[in-house]
Amino acid sequence: MNTFLVQFIAPVEAVDDWAKVSPEIKEVEEKKMRDAWNVWTEAHAEIIKETTAAGKTKLVTANGVEDHRNGLMLYSIVEAESHEAAAKAFEGHPHFGIPGATIEVMAIRKM
Repeated sequence: MNTFLVQFIAPVEAVDDWAKVSPEIKEVEEKKMRDAWNVWTEAHAEIIKETTAAGKTKLVTANGVEDHRNGLMLYSIVEAESHEAAAKAFEGHPHFGIPGATIEVMAIRKM
């Protein structure tokens, strides 16, 4: 088995637009997405080793540290036979319900 880092990314603009949606609509739509995620996760439980939400970001450069925003919402660690197999598992994922959302699947290895 090979190990992969899966990054769930949504454009900052989409997150900002979502913040403007009424609480009543948010509640219904977020429940739909949660339910779809749960179904997807159960169907792919054998490959998922960890899923964690990302929080606020600090950007560190040669010039110091500053607050920063990026599109990383969550990440998962998964195991699959190949990079292709890992990536294919995420086709049609509920994350794509977010406008402009992407999922990046990257091979990782211990250093």
